[in-house]
Amino acid sequence: MRLVTYNVNGIRAAIKNGLIDWLREQPADVLCFQEVKATHDVVDLAPFEALGYSYHWHAAEKKGYSGVATFSKLPADYAVLGCGLTHYDCEGRILRTDFGDVTVLNCYFPSGTTGDLRQGVKMGFLTDFYDYVQNLRQERPNLIVVGDYNIAHTELDIHDPVRNKNTTGFLPEERAWMDRWFASGFVDAFRATHPDEVAYSWWSYRAGARANNKGWRIDYISLTETLRPRLRDAGHHPEAIHSDHGPVWAEVKE
Repeated sequence: MRLVTYNVNGIRAAIKNGLIDWLREQPADVLCFQEVKATHDVVDLAPFEALGYSYHWHAAEKKGYSGVATFSKLPADYAVLGCGLTHYDCEGRILRTDFGDVTVLNCYFPSGTTGDLRQGVKMGFLTDFYDYVQNLRQERPNLIVVGDYNIAHTELDIHDPVRNKNTTGFLPEERAWMDRWFASGFVDAFRATHPDEVAYSWWSYRAGARANNKGWRIDYISLTETLRPRLRDAGHHPEAIHSDHGPVWAEVKE
């Protein structure tokens, strides 16, 4: 099973920028999009259907904001929109799909870039999401948690760790949460297969950051330890330019 997670920063814009053509060249079994910024009824989904995908969609209540969508060539046995917490579910942040014994969580973590209020929301989300996942693991032990975490975990995951040490997305308390996350029985698919490689998944639109590869690795595929033996490889697609993010992929034996 090949999984791709991709913050498309507006799915209609990404389609205009060549997303469908790229998918023809880079097919995946499961596609997890974040920040779709649309409801499904205003998007032309025929090109995805022509490629063999069906979908589940969790839009935000606010138009043009947030939202996640999971496309798959494998039929999902079960799907759940949200995590049961209204203040997150209204923003379209979590979408669960089950494929056999594996559960995929497509997630868009809040950003704290707009100030203290949203940073507080972000930290609250991290606490609540951790508890939600630990409870879900009791029922579904084989979890793959993909998406835009909006956190660069280590100094290897950000182009300028010194200047960004007090920047949201690289704050000590956010990085500590990532430490706790991976210590709780999750594996960073990319780091498990490429422990020392520098690769980024997001670049600012400013100052030629992408051309100069001054980026952050904030998009992840995490797997429970139970799935580590089934992890074959993982990586990034920096050549895909349909968004300010790039796709992240992993291959897991079914």
